[in-house]
Amino acid sequence: LAIFCCFSAGWVSVDNTLTDYLADDTETSRGLKRMDEEFITYATAEVMVDNISYADAEVLCDTLEDIEGVKSITFDDTTKHYVDGAALFSVTFDGENDDPLCEESLHKIETEMQDRARESLTGWDVFVSTELGNTKAETIAKEINVVMVLTCGIILAVLLFTSRTYMEVPVMIMTFGAAAILNKGSNFMFGEISFVSDSIAIVLQLALAIDYAIILCHRYMEERESSEPMDAVVAALCKAIPEISGSCLTTLSGLAAMAFMHFRIGLDMSMVLIKAIILSILSVFTLMPGLLYSFSSKIDSTHHRNFVPNITGFTNVVIRLRHVTPIIFAVGLIASFLISQNCPYVYSYEHLTTYTKNDSQIAEEKIKDTFTASNILALLIPSGDYEKEQQLAEELEAMPEVDTVTSLATTEAEEKDGETLHLGDKMTPRELAEFADIDIELVDLLYTAYAVDQKEYGHIVGGIDHYGVPLIDMFEFIYDEIQDGAVSLDAEQQKDLDDLYDELTDGKDQLNSGKYSRLVMDLNVSQESEETFAFLDKARQTAQNYYGDDVLLVGNATSNFDLSATFGEDNTLISILSIVFVMIVLLLTFQSAGVPFILILVIQGSVWMNFTYPTLRGTPIFFMSYLVVSSIQMGANIDYAIVITNRYMELRQKMPKIEAMKQSLNLAFPTIFTSGSILAAAGTAIGFLSSDGAISGIGICLGRGTLLSILLVMGILPQLLLLGDFIID
Repeated sequence: LAIFCCFSAGWVSVDNTLTDYLADDTETSRGLKRMDEEFITYATAEVMVDNISYADAEVLCDTLEDIEGVKSITFDDTTKHYVDGAALFSVTFDGENDDPLCEESLHKIETEMQDRARESLTGWDVFVSTELGNTKAETIAKEINVVMVLTCGIILAVLLFTSRTYMEVPVMIMTFGAAAILNKGSNFMFGEISFVSDSIAIVLQLALAIDYAIILCHRYMEERESSEPMDAVVAALCKAIPEISGSCLTTLSGLAAMAFMHFRIGLDMSMVLIKAIILSILSVFTLMPGLLYSFSSKIDSTHHRNFVPNITGFTNVVIRLRHVTPIIFAVGLIASFLISQNCPYVYSYEHLTTYTKNDSQIAEEKIKDTFTASNILALLIPSGDYEKEQQLAEELEAMPEVDTVTSLATTEAEEKDGETLHLGDKMTPRELAEFADIDIELVDLLYTAYAVDQKEYGHIVGGIDHYGVPLIDMFEFIYDEIQDGAVSLDAEQQKDLDDLYDELTDGKDQLNSGKYSRLVMDLNVSQESEETFAFLDKARQTAQNYYGDDVLLVGNATSNFDLSATFGEDNTLISILSIVFVMIVLLLTFQSAGVPFILILVIQGSVWMNFTYPTLRGTPIFFMSYLVVSSIQMGANIDYAIVITNRYMELRQKMPKIEAMKQSLNLAFPTIFTSGSILAAAGTAIGFLSSDGAISGIGICLGRGTLLSILLVMGILPQLLLLGDFIID
C-alpha cells in the first residue's frame, strides 16, 4: 500500500481557491458559476517597474504589447499607472488563468523585464503580481517541505530525549512514515482537496497521532521486563488498543465538528485529517507490532538512562497552591471569555501579515504601497436593454465609492467634435449618417433591411427616419451583410472593419453573453469594511430597481461578506459540537458526569485564552484559523487531561489523593511533554515558515494554544481534580 501511495500521491488534485468552498446558495458562489458559464475572464497581471522615467515606460509598454499572447496593456500618465518614477502596467492575456500559453507569455514578460532592467542606467526594480498559473501551490509546497524537515528534526530530538532505548525511535518513525505516505497517497479518493488540507495535513498527522505510537511502545517496554518479545508485543497490543482508541476518539470528535461548517473547507479538512488519524491508528495497530518484534533484540541492546527529569518539585508547588491558583484561573477564565468575543476576525488576506513573505506577496505589497489598491466588483444583470444598462452604469458611477464602471453599453465607440458615441447609444439613420459621414440613402437602406431582419415592419410603414437602433446592433448587422456579400469593401476597409469586429467580439465575450451583461466596477473602498458591505447593499438595491431580483454581485468584497454572514453560526456550531462530541467520549471513558465537566472547562479555557492574545494585540486573525484551531485544540489537547486523570483515578484507589496526584503528574509528564512539544513545535513551524495567511494563522494559533493547554493541564487541572474530589465521586 505504501509503494502504491508513493505513485498515487501525484494523482491528487489541489484546489487553490478558497471561494470554491463557499456554500452553493451564497451570492458569490452563484455569481462565479454564472460568470464561468456566460463570460470569458482573461488572465491578468500587474507589472510594476520602479526607478523608470515615463518616456522609458512608454517604450517598454510598446515592447511588452508585442509579446505573443498579450492581448492588451493599460498604461497612462495618471496616478493609477505612474507615480514618482514607478510605472504600473496592467497586462491582459489572450487566455484564461488555466491556459498554459498565458503562463508562457508571462514568462516572456518576466524575461524581457529582467533583460531590460540589467541594461537600464537607473537600475529598474521589477515586481510582478498575478494569479496566473499554479505559483501559489508550488510556493506552499516548497514551504511545507521545509516545515516537514524541521518538524521531523524536532520529533527526532524529542523522541530521543523521552525514549528509553535508542532503537524505539526508528520504529516509531517508520510507523508514522508509513502512515503519512498512506494518507498523502489516498487523498486522490476525494477527487480534489483544498490547498490548506494538502499543505498541513501531513504535519498535523505526525503531531496529533505520535502519542499513539508512544503509548504502544511504552506498554511493550513494560511487558518486555517479564515476557518474551512475542508475548510482550501481544500483551502490549491488547492493553494499548482500548487506551489508544479512547484517546483518538476525542481527536476525531474535534475534527468531526469541523465537517458541519457552512464554509465547506471545514468538511474538506475534516475528511482529510480524520482519514489521517484512522490510518495512523491502523499503522500503530498493524505495522508497529511487527516492527517491535522484528527489532526486539536491537531494542533490548540499546537501552540508555532516562533523560526526562523528575518534576516532584513542580508537583509540590502545584498542590501547595491548590486553594489559590483556581481562583486566579476562574477570574482569567471569565476575562478571557469576554475578551476573546471581540477577537478581530477578518475574512480576506488583505489585512493579514505573515512572518514569511514570498515573491508574489512582496510584489503585491510594493504595488499596494505605491499605487491605489484595486477593488474590482462585477455586477451581473439580464442583457437586452442597452439604454437601461447605460442608466444603471451612470447611477453607479455617480456613487462616491465607485471610481469607474465598465460595461459594453457605455464603451466609447468614437469621439467627434467633442461628442462621444457609445456602443449602446440608439441612433436614427440621420444621426448615424452625420456622425459617420455616410450617404443618408445608403443608411436608410441599411435600417430598412435591419427592420426586416428583426421583423419590425411597423418602422418601415411608419417611416424609418425615427427608427433608433443601438450602434452595436447596427454594426453587427452591417458586418454580417458584408460577410454575406450584400456589400463589398476594398481590402483596407475590410481590414479596418475586421479589426473593429474583433475588438467588439472580444468585448462581448467579457461583458455580454447575450443572456447576461457584466458591469465591472472599480471601487475606492477596501475589500472588507462596514463601508464596503453597506455599499454592496446599496449597489444591489440600485440594480434591483432596474432588473428586479435577477442581479448578482461578484468579487472579493461579496466573498468576504458571505463568509462573515456565516461565521457567527459556524463559530457557535463548532464550539457546541466540539464540546458535545468530546463530552460523550469522556462520559463513556470515565463513566462519570463530573470528570468531563472539569476536563472540558480547562481545555475550553485554554481556547479562550489563546484567542485573547490577538484581541489584546489588535492583530487580525483569519476567521478560518479560529474555527479550525478551536476544534483541533479541543479534540487533541483534551488527551493530555485524559492522561493525567486516568492515572490519578487509578492511583487514587491505592493511596491518598495528594500522593496519587504527585505520582500521576510524574508518570504523565513524559507523554504530555512528548506529544505536546511536538504539536506546539509543528504548529509554530507552520506559522513562521508559511507565507499563506490562512495556513500561517492556523499554525501560530495551534502552537500557542497547545502550550497554553499543557500549562493549564499540568498546573490547573490537578488542583481542580483535588478540590473537585466530591464531583468525581
